[in-house]
Amino acid sequence: MEFRPCIDIHNGRVKQIIGSTLTDEKDFAKENFVSEKNAAYYAGLYKEQHLKGGHIILLNSADSPYFEKTRKEAVSALRAYPGGMQVGGGIHAENAGEYLNAGASHVIVTSYVFQKGEIRKDRLEALKKAVGKERVVLDLSVRKYEDGYYVMTDRWQKKSHVKVDMEMLKKLSVYCKEYLIHAVDVEGKNSGIEKQLVEMLSGFYELPVTYAGGIHSYEDLELMKKLGQNRIHITVGSALDLFGGELEFQKICQLCKL
Repeated sequence: MEFRPCIDIHNGRVKQIIGSTLTDEKDFAKENFVSEKNAAYYAGLYKEQHLKGGHIILLNSADSPYFEKTRKEAVSALRAYPGGMQVGGGIHAENAGEYLNAGASHVIVTSYVFQKGEIRKDRLEALKKAVGKERVVLDLSVRKYEDGYYVMTDRWQKKSHVKVDMEMLKKLSVYCKEYLIHAVDVEGKNSGIEKQLVEMLSGFYELPVTYAGGIHSYEDLELMKKLGQNRIHITVGSALDLFGGELEFQKICQLCKL
């Protein structure tokens, strides 16, 4: 289990938000933390600790008046840690190469490949052709419903028809190098992990998986190791001391190496 750190950027600022509150209307999100430091600072910190596979997420839509400011922050972080971090948010086949050239190790895609509730295989193929599957991370932001977990799109605002299960993960694995799984219901709430989701993901062996959502204690880390069979990588956001939480960054780094 590896610690995969994050840099979430909203309205041009590094923030931790409650994911389910994010809306395009007036670029609103309920905030847990707003940093006084820029994105490049955090990227430099992760570089010092030799942490690979972290993700930078642009939380504004491409038509937001804040998007360009958010994009510039993201690019500055990529340049501060070349080849060390992944980037997502508004990524598509036409611009993916720009982010890779700016220093991203991988591009992260989600809403681009899910349209009108369905998987757009033509877009997956276009992305694969543009940068190669080895540089693609598929972000599945999921929410639990009565009959299982479903992909949420458009910055977690819309439910798709795509159910996340072993068959789906295996089918899409031909288009990507890794999966990033956001548990939307617990994202940013410091309320504990989505246990059932982690248990399901532990049965998938084809590609690396990073889980994000709800980790708020050292006990959660141990639970992740147990339920995820010490194979599922983790992201810690709002609970981390770097973002106003109580979990020590250095201690998390050490615990995930054990």
